[in-house]
Amino acid sequence: MAEDKKSLNFIEQIIEEDLANGLDQKNLRFRFPPEPNGYLHIGHAASICLNFGLGEKYNAPVNLRFDDTNPAKEEQEYVDAIKRDVAWLGFKWDKELYSSDYFQQLYDWTIDIIKAGNAYVDLQSSEEIAAQKGTPTSPGTDSPYRNTSVEENLALFEKMKNGGFEEGGAILRAKIDMQHNNMHMRDPIMYRVLKKHHHRTGNDWVIYPMYDWTHGESDYLESITHSLCTLEFKSHRDLYEWYLAQVADPNKIQPKQREFARRNISYTVMSKRKLLQLVQENLVAGWDDPRMPTISGLRRRGYTPNSIKRFSEIAGISKRDNVTDVALLEFCIKDELNKTAPRVMAVLDPIKLVIDNYPAEKEEVLIAENNPEDEAAGEREVPFTKELYIEREDFREQANKKFFRLKIGGEVRLKNAYIIKAESVEKDENGNITVVHCTADLDSRSGSGTEASKRKVKGTIHWVSSKHAVKSQVNLYDRLFKDEAPDSHKDIDFKQFINPNSLEVITALVEPSLLTSKPGDRFQFQRKGYFCADVDSTSNQLIFNRTVGLTDSWAKEEKKTAAPANDVSYDAIVALAGKYLKARSNEERDALLTEIEPLAQKVNKDSLSGKLNDAIANKDVLAGLLTLKYLGVSSPEEKAFLAKSLGMKNASIKLEAINLSISNTELLIENKGLLENILAEEKSPFIKEIIEKAIA
Repeated sequence: MAEDKKSLNFIEQIIEEDLANGLDQKNLRFRFPPEPNGYLHIGHAASICLNFGLGEKYNAPVNLRFDDTNPAKEEQEYVDAIKRDVAWLGFKWDKELYSSDYFQQLYDWTIDIIKAGNAYVDLQSSEEIAAQKGTPTSPGTDSPYRNTSVEENLALFEKMKNGGFEEGGAILRAKIDMQHNNMHMRDPIMYRVLKKHHHRTGNDWVIYPMYDWTHGESDYLESITHSLCTLEFKSHRDLYEWYLAQVADPNKIQPKQREFARRNISYTVMSKRKLLQLVQENLVAGWDDPRMPTISGLRRRGYTPNSIKRFSEIAGISKRDNVTDVALLEFCIKDELNKTAPRVMAVLDPIKLVIDNYPAEKEEVLIAENNPEDEAAGEREVPFTKELYIEREDFREQANKKFFRLKIGGEVRLKNAYIIKAESVEKDENGNITVVHCTADLDSRSGSGTEASKRKVKGTIHWVSSKHAVKSQVNLYDRLFKDEAPDSHKDIDFKQFINPNSLEVITALVEPSLLTSKPGDRFQFQRKGYFCADVDSTSNQLIFNRTVGLTDSWAKEEKKTAAPANDVSYDAIVALAGKYLKARSNEERDALLTEIEPLAQKVNKDSLSGKLNDAIANKDVLAGLLTLKYLGVSSPEEKAFLAKSLGMKNASIKLEAINLSISNTELLIENKGLLENILAEEKSPFIKEIIEKAIA
């Protein structure tokens, strides 16, 4: 048990109270109950770490139980992936169990419930049943089948079991209370007909129990003491307890359902249904695409079990829904890899560098430390020659005093090697630099002990030997979505927020030591970020995935674009556009336009193009239109934005876009086709009249 009560999360406090009230710690049992209808994601990792962490804390068994009651969506592939992910995280389950293990017991109990008059077969359509459910503020009405006799219900349920009904033709409902203030208690469904092949029971069953009926009874059969669920199941707790009361022996341990907040993370989606869409529509390369928030995707990207566990620990267990910044997850992996990942040199955008005063045939083997954070990591040998490759961004022909990398007449140190000075360049017919010529201070080799080797220069850059460089495919992965909450916008498909730059595939040059790397090996590419050898990487074709950069480029970008001086006015317009959308009268709108006009005149048009490109939400689109109302539409980006706006459904946006499109002859001609399409489908006489007059 925990010694520091203050450090307990609220779930641990519940357990401690139960132990203090007489529950024997030897009887504690937990479970992790995934449905095998997709791959586990980082949100599930919170539940995994919670349940298995409690098992470790209290030395209690934890079952891995698959909720496999819907054969229409569940597959063995998902079962295998879930087992692999839980094991990879380092957790061991006591028993591998399945809800389908209990199908016969659930059926037998159901017969008893029908005999007790507490369940009935309903032959109505789903639409009819839904209409009778009522609303949270109005009671439901009884089904006409609610008072069918026990004998007839037994016969109808037997007919369901034997395949006598088609899917949707009959359901079994618990008979509870159609007036209950909790809608889950208004005669919920216990069984439905599903004539689908089950991944474990085959075609033995054509009726399948619902989750609510299955879950608590499975907990009871396994002697689970604490059934921990996410907050959306809090309203199901009454039903959980009602079902248990129908079958449980009061002298045996009763499972206790308690709820915690699900893990939500910025810049991603956590719905398995939406993740499945990404896979099925080939918007990602599969469930283990390194851009996916799945555990398998994070593993392929280079995340470690410890980094995910630490993230779960720091983020904590909450009673209320909240969004955790993805930067915290990125911090956890950077912090770990900084201590553990070997440093290597890789050039991602190479330009040739020739040391003119270095002997042409000479080759040296230089010594480089593998990780300055870990003395035990040792050293490695790196070959050095006259011709090298460096990063293109590390050289400028002309640069100011703040540029501390290589420039003509300037000195830098080559990592683990010599101090060099850039002397001249070669260029191609287009004026692009192809070769940088340098001279080296040949007495300045790192670690040689000479006075020259101790000389300080402000810049150090990495390199690879031209003769020994190994070509490698490098996948530069970034966040999959460019919006902080991609699935929070009403009436906007979350896929519209996909980051078009979430993957860039390049050919890089890496040092030869990486030829011995194996899939899953992690490295720091010096000055570039942390990378992981992909599962498909071989010595014949090295493939590395970027796990995360050394610095948070997104934080820099957000800071840069949050409120620059020339965007303060535009930010104010966005806020006013939100009010404009809600305005109910022309007087309100005119008053807002009076505020917007002087702000629009201050907006910098160069910075505006980026805002227009990212505008998807109604408020942002309208802000762009109202700004262009006063600045005019001229650039290709602005014209593309106007064309996009004409396709928006919101009436206020559509009207502003139409008025802007007909404001001058050029725009009217360019958008005439779109206006005619609107006219053909538009139901508003007012909007139709505006368009008809304009294109007449």
